[in-house]
Amino acid sequence: MMSTPLALFVGMPGYDLSADEIAFFREVNPFGLFLFRRNIDTPDQVRRLCAQFREAVGRADAPVYIDQEGGRVQRLDNGNWPSFRNLGSFGALARKDLELGKRAMRLSTLAMGSMMAELTIGSGTTPVVDLARSGTHDVIGGRAFGDDPDLVIAMGRVVIEAMLETGEMPIMKHIPGYGRVTVDPHFACPVVEASVEDMRQTDFRPFIALRDTPWAMVAHLIFTRIDPDRPASVSPLVCDLIRRDLGYDGVLITDCLTMEALKGTWPERVRAALDAGYDIALHSQGDLAASYAAANAARPLTEESLGRIARAQARLGTARVDVKALHAEVEQIFRENGFA
Repeated sequence: MMSTPLALFVGMPGYDLSADEIAFFREVNPFGLFLFRRNIDTPDQVRRLCAQFREAVGRADAPVYIDQEGGRVQRLDNGNWPSFRNLGSFGALARKDLELGKRAMRLSTLAMGSMMAELTIGSGTTPVVDLARSGTHDVIGGRAFGDDPDLVIAMGRVVIEAMLETGEMPIMKHIPGYGRVTVDPHFACPVVEASVEDMRQTDFRPFIALRDTPWAMVAHLIFTRIDPDRPASVSPLVCDLIRRDLGYDGVLITDCLTMEALKGTWPERVRAALDAGYDIALHSQGDLAASYAAANAARPLTEESLGRIARAQARLGTARVDVKALHAEVEQIFRENGFA
């Protein structure tokens, strides 16, 4: 009988799996593989890599995900695929004409989703529904639609539904919200001192309105009014707030646990995230020894997590579009409306 996968996504260093990496995947059976630019060369190579991973873990539906939001956060950007605009560009178009912005966002998302589906990549880990204010750190910036919760909700909904249509798993980022961060969590831990009530009226609103999104990625930042001692991604108190106050019952995966916002060894971070109540830990650094250490700190997916994952998978469609044609149509919409 096949063992239950570990509640863990890992990375790997190159274009193909080495014999040692294949042995690792066969032995520890992490739930998923997370790709970066270091793993991307040609379409055939990407498909081969995804197939290698799935064969190694013995699960034809094992997820392979990537960051593919558009703008500076898109890993399929080496010239073999169209270059997609960031979400902030669509937010700007929507502020000029909401319906046109939503239409362009839908077309672009269908194109991006179809492109990833052709590569057998199962998610671009999008949309970002953090609120981007004037003082928000550039780590979010143009990755977000803007600072108006209603516009963010409307545009986020378009991305979620279009991704589902193409069989791609939408993952809303970064619950419960990076909108007030003034430092980059890759290098330091952001601290937010706003009250829960203030956040509920602002930053939490998109996550509450879009709480039926199948997956969400958890932020690395401290909310002093909720848990002054632990970042959200390793905090049972924040996990409880997400589940109870925000009403989110989808799959919760952490942001990458190797970011400097967190303290402790990487295995300690994996253990702390799962102890906090999150479904899946993301440890995408890619070094084989580090992946082994993360796997040793992880545990099998719980029945509750498996149920959430199954419900999410059941929502995926099979639609495909002409990627180049829709991408060109989106670019024409932007040109006709005065956007470079």
